[in-house]
Amino acid sequence: MDAEKKTPVSFIKNLLVARGRSLLLLFLGVYLPLQTFQLLAIQVWQYQAGLPWDVPILLAVHSTANAQLDTLAVVLTKLGSFWTVLPILTTVALILLWQKRWRSLVYLLMTALGSAFINRTAKELWHRLRPDFWTSLAPELDFSFPSGHAMTSITLAIIVLILAWQSSWRWLVCIFGSLYVFTIAWTRLYLGVHFPSDIIAGWMVAIAWATGVSMIIKPYLTKTVPVPGAQPTLETTLLPEEQDKLTANE
Repeated sequence: MDAEKKTPVSFIKNLLVARGRSLLLLFLGVYLPLQTFQLLAIQVWQYQAGLPWDVPILLAVHSTANAQLDTLAVVLTKLGSFWTVLPILTTVALILLWQKRWRSLVYLLMTALGSAFINRTAKELWHRLRPDFWTSLAPELDFSFPSGHAMTSITLAIIVLILAWQSSWRWLVCIFGSLYVFTIAWTRLYLGVHFPSDIIAGWMVAIAWATGVSMIIKPYLTKTVPVPGAQPTLETTLLPEEQDKLTANE
């Protein structure tokens, strides 16, 4: 039996059983998004003026333009701005500080600040110019790849989803978070300030970063006691096997 346990096959089997969900999350949440970003990044070097499918999508979105949508897009796109999201994240951070949820607080700060840093660095590295097919109602002066609004919006959505994962609100957060992310993406295309590949790349690198940080920081491991005398409760988790392990050790 001991010899069997030491074989590579049994080791892999035990690893899959013990950490199957973590490995699946690593594959779906980090590896695949990074691979997608890499493919897009390579193609952007070759097609600075837009990938073969970028321009048709942009023109199709622009063909729906009218005065009402113009106003709506200009207003809604501000919801994906870093300066709009910053007060929201600051409020959440203060709540976590008050609740002494230190791991969750560190996760929020690292994910949000890291996402902003990655976006700024990538823009300077790729130097991709903005689309120039029509005069935008909300022109941007910096570079295009990857989309900052796309990264900011999905980073906010993922942070809130992870923090709410154990609550009964998580599906509402998932639904409204998705609507928020897609709405911001539509505004960027409608206003003609991003190629579709900019937005997808922004999503992918933000998903990989937010997921990777959550697996390292593990914001769900710290216990909190919100009310004196109440039973300790675990912070939010995306990895049930970690929660099971903690519960078994109590």
